[in-house]
Amino acid sequence: MATRTIPDRKSSGSPSARLSPEQLVAAYRNMLLSRRLDDKEVQLKGQNKIFFQISGAGHEGILTAAGMVLKPAYDWFYLYYRDRALCLELGVTAAEMLYEAVGAAADPASGGRQMPSHWGHKAYNIVSASSPTGTQFLQGVGSAEASLRSKLLSIQEGFQKDEVVLITTGEGTTSEGEFWESLNTASNLKLPVVYLVEDNGYAISVPVEVNTAGGSISKLVSSFPNFFIEEVDGCDLLASYDTMQRAVDYARQRKGPALVHAQVIRPYSHSLSDDEKMYRPTAEREADAARDPVTQFPKWLLSEGHATANELKQIQEEVEALVLAATDDALAQPQPGADTVYFGVYSPDVDPTSEQFDTEDDPQFSGEPTTMVDLLNACMKDEMRRDKKILVFGQDVADVSREEHLGKVKGKGGVFKVTWGLQKEFGGSRVYNSPLAEANIVGRAIGLALRGFKPVVEVQFFDYIWPAYMQLRNELATMRWRSNNNFSAPVVVRTTYGGYIRGAIYHSQTGASIFAHCPGLRVVCPSTALDANGLLRTAIRCDDPVLFLEHKHLYRQTYNKSAYPGPNFMIPFGKAKVVREGTDVTVVTYGATVRRALTAANAVADNGISVEVIDLRTLSPWDRESVFESVKKTSRVIVAYEDALSWGFGAEISAAIADECFAWLDAPVKRIASADTFVGYAPSLEDAILPQVDDFKRAYEEIVKF
Repeated sequence: MATRTIPDRKSSGSPSARLSPEQLVAAYRNMLLSRRLDDKEVQLKGQNKIFFQISGAGHEGILTAAGMVLKPAYDWFYLYYRDRALCLELGVTAAEMLYEAVGAAADPASGGRQMPSHWGHKAYNIVSASSPTGTQFLQGVGSAEASLRSKLLSIQEGFQKDEVVLITTGEGTTSEGEFWESLNTASNLKLPVVYLVEDNGYAISVPVEVNTAGGSISKLVSSFPNFFIEEVDGCDLLASYDTMQRAVDYARQRKGPALVHAQVIRPYSHSLSDDEKMYRPTAEREADAARDPVTQFPKWLLSEGHATANELKQIQEEVEALVLAATDDALAQPQPGADTVYFGVYSPDVDPTSEQFDTEDDPQFSGEPTTMVDLLNACMKDEMRRDKKILVFGQDVADVSREEHLGKVKGKGGVFKVTWGLQKEFGGSRVYNSPLAEANIVGRAIGLALRGFKPVVEVQFFDYIWPAYMQLRNELATMRWRSNNNFSAPVVVRTTYGGYIRGAIYHSQTGASIFAHCPGLRVVCPSTALDANGLLRTAIRCDDPVLFLEHKHLYRQTYNKSAYPGPNFMIPFGKAKVVREGTDVTVVTYGATVRRALTAANAVADNGISVEVIDLRTLSPWDRESVFESVKKTSRVIVAYEDALSWGFGAEISAAIADECFAWLDAPVKRIASADTFVGYAPSLEDAILPQVDDFKRAYEEIVKF
């Protein structure tokens, strides 16, 4: 077993002269209250009055010190589950913490939607925490980046001149790749962010030397430029206060980010689902107990004359009474009602399916017809002129990264040129390149959106979106609901997808059903230049996160061109378009298969088969009313999509039709889709795998035989 080196507090000098006896006693009270709340939750869990418990015991020293240095409702906080003492110091009450434990509707963190110790409090800028460890790093960096962008763009509302962002973590979570991605960006941009690594030596049962090469995360990160890095005994409140003060001052002065590596203990098991006696020897646990800040600090207060025995006893009695009163209060609180389950899945105030977003019938056309690429670009320019808080970033989206070259070279503007010229017009503070790291793009965007910016980010290829899936599914889509509408992140994520370009397995993926399956996330998939322009404008102006899918094959097709429809042209989500009317068969489709369905429909018309083609345009939500109306008219329906046949988006449409329109059907619901394999590079393979016009013609001819 590796030996842990505990920093000597004397090496950093004694900060006690800067803390009055009253402050020191108050710090002890906070630490004791934190521990007693842990103990009370353990008791309540044993009584089956709460359903989960995870402790912050042993971390109270560094966390109380951090709370004394930082400013609630001024600084911003991205925390993890052991941070009870910090939250108490910032202003969260004992009762509010127990509201969370019992799942009360009054819980300010989540309204009873998350497990205990998933901290969040809008009044103090404590951003809603989630269970996946490490997802907070990039969001916190994005929040710190918002401070930087606000200064560059002269935006003052919602920002303080010297605010900092605190990101806390255990040492185990520093193994996550997103931790290193966040350090990279924090260092590059010299962001005002302070990392606090609370190193208690174990990630559940896995010791630090297994998680961290060499056993010290602060030594590993010491090569990052612009960083203030210091290690401290996190059980020592005085040393912790001094170290946190230096780290926070460094960030406040905009010298760069800081990382405090605090050595703490874990006197309780990881959670009540864990038994540390199974993997930690008695001697090791006893050594930890000898450093416990809640037992050692009052002894120091007494020996130094900062408090008397009677004063300490009085504090203990006050804390016990407070915890008992808070417990009675919490146990009497009602749980959230069943009628609230959908509240906050999407914005309750801005509805992108409403008439407010429908100007489709009144386009103000100008200029010659042009491509989807050009009209997407035109929409972003319109919106960026309208709202200076819109930021565009991603890999290669800028014209140049080195702004001194602007005007000297043509500029990149994305690998498909969709963002070309945006940086030239709006500057590098609003349009900029990111590292090649998809989670970095989306995680930072969440942090920026939480601070009031409107990120419109690009993931270069859908095929490579998967490193960002944790941020998309567990963070972006859930933020509003899990915080009970206290926090939201209306990010637009643009990405290219699809085949028909000889792009093979890693440049032809679709997979929209995986994202349409995520509540809280809007999924949009236009098939024409005009629709792309109107739907992107709706995506940017709505208040929900949107995945905006742009088919590479459709970017420059001549058949889907349109004139520019004006700066207020919008298409609401959930409004399908009948692109061809018919009476015999309904085809429900979207994306690149719309054109193939339409071509086949025109071909079989000579044989007396009348096909109605519906372009869904948005997948979440999808236009159930228009689809059902058409099916009831034709009594036959085919659902077509480019993704693999099995478990695809068409299965949901088919099931809904079977459920709602069974009485009107004269034939089984049929599907046209790609083969259940991968897209090959050779033209013969791609043509055999992806849906073709002939596949549609055969399906039309077969279904009318019923």
